[in-house]
Amino acid sequence: MAKVKITLVKSGIDRPKDQKATIVALGLKKLNSTVEVENTPQIAGMINKVNHLLKVEEI
Repeated sequence: MAKVKITLVKSGIDRPKDQKATIVALGLKKLNSTVEVENTPQIAGMINKVNHLLKVEEI
């Protein structure tokens, strides 16, 4: 399975609770934090939900 590198580039402050929870579930804690995860359908859906806050790169 392909991996994806996700970076939080915009703050989760003043966002709905579900978007904040999605950011935490992806493993992102602070601004400019980065995680590498497998690109599963579940992760892809989470990325799609908050894609306006993220920078996503294929690895």
